[in-house]
Amino acid sequence: MKNSRRKEIRAREDKELAFDLKNAKKELFNLRFQSASEKVAKPSEIRRLRREIALINTLLRERDLGIHGEKHR
Repeated sequence: MKNSRRKEIRAREDKELAFDLKNAKKELFNLRFQSASEKVAKPSEIRRLRREIALINTLLRERDLGIHGEKHR
């Protein structure tokens, strides 16, 4: 994931992150399902989504704990 995408994700509010997380998980599920039944056009997309989900989960947890600044609610 490029730094510009990371900065964009970090700038979002908690509600937006929760929405993005839900969408990323759905997309990852669909890609995994597709990869099991046929060949995926971009296998690297699975890796990108996994990393994006991890980053969002980390940011949400940091904000819950009060780490790295204030909450964005």
